[in-house]
This record gives sequence, structure tokens and C-alpha cells, in this order.
Amino acid sequence: MNDTLYVFDLDETLINGDCAMIWNQFLVKKGVITDSNFLVEDRRLMDLYAQGQLNMEQYLEFTMAPLLDIAESKIEQLIAECVESDILPKLFPQAKTLIEQLQQQKADTLIISASISFIVEKVAQRLGIDHALGIDLQCKHGNYTQYISGIATYREGKVKRLQQWLCQQRRKDTKIVFYTDSINDLPMCLHADDVVLINPCPQLRSEANSHPLWSILTWG
Repeated sequence: MNDTLYVFDLDETLINGDCAMIWNQFLVKKGVITDSNFLVEDRRLMDLYAQGQLNMEQYLEFTMAPLLDIAESKIEQLIAECVESDILPKLFPQAKTLIEQLQQQKADTLIISASISFIVEKVAQRLGIDHALGIDLQCKHGNYTQYISGIATYREGKVKRLQQWLCQQRRKDTKIVFYTDSINDLPMCLHADDVVLINPCPQLRSEANSHPLWSILTWG
């Protein structure tokens, strides 16, 4: 039996948007975040992410600051609401079709994202994706902190976390089919066996010129 794992980036790949930004907008809408400049700074930092220049530790310090005094259980309630109301409606129709096809084939699927795990895991659960890896945060006294636990699923860290996960699953010689849009995922693209670019950013599209076997799809 061919051991194939279909691995998806999440933001701008499966959904038409960035779930971390959608989450922050949701928190402003709910009144959890009251700083009028928060979304402006969030946009500035995410522009750095798009350029492949984001410092993830600094970003987590910023984005988690309003949540440090909120219990994990309350955050779980909020993220469940956010996924239903604001994230799932942004799922690309083509992504929905592909996921359904893979489910019918009983294919093994995984989302690996540079977003925080509690977002990624909830989205994966609702989409019927088998496994999910995101940035794990340390917890203290029932609250999330801004500090990363283990290896961040960001840039080269995605490859390391995937290898770590495959080892924990005792899987060897697994074929990796990877879907992404972002230049931040170039290390994963170079690691994967097959690569499918979804609406790739200009930097990744340019990189694809050197890899004629990579597929490019336009979803919308």
C-alpha cells in the first residue's frame, strides 16, 4: 500500500484569507481587543510575514498580549465561534472539493500551519482533516502564554515538525504531497515529493520556474 500523506498549508491555501488575522478581527469585533491600533499593527506584521521577514517570537508576543488573562476554556469557546462564523465561509470551493475527494479515497491528510495550534486544530477538525500541526504555546495556570513550546511550525520549522511527527507515528518512506501559497514554505516545498502551489505569492511563483514538476493552481 502506497503511504501518501497530503499536507496542506492553511492560510491563503485552503482558505481565502489568513486565519490569524481573521481571529484578531473577530476578537476586536467581540470587544476582547479594545486597542484601536491593534489591527493596524497586525497588518504591518503580516506584511512582513508575506515577505518572509516576520520574527515569529515578536509576533506572538504582540498577538497574544490581549489573551494572557483569559482562561484556555474561554479561548476554546471563542475560537469555535470564530471558525464557524468567520473562517469556514472563506474556504475555497476547490479546497472543499479536494478534501471531499481525499476523504472518499480514505487518503491521509494533515494541515501544517504557522498559525497557533488552537486555531489550526479547530479548523482541521471542522474540515475533516485527519491531523493538524500549528505553533504550540506554553500554558501556565490554565492560560496560554506567548512562549513557543517545542519547534515552531514556521519556515524550516515546518520540515522539522513534520519529520518529528512522522517519527512519532512510526512512519517511514511516506510520500509527501504538499500544498501551499507562501514563500515561507519554500523549505517544505523542497522537502516534499510533490508540490502543488495554490495562488502562489510572486516570490514562490518565481521560485517555481526552477522546479518544472511543481504544479500551479488558481483557486477562487
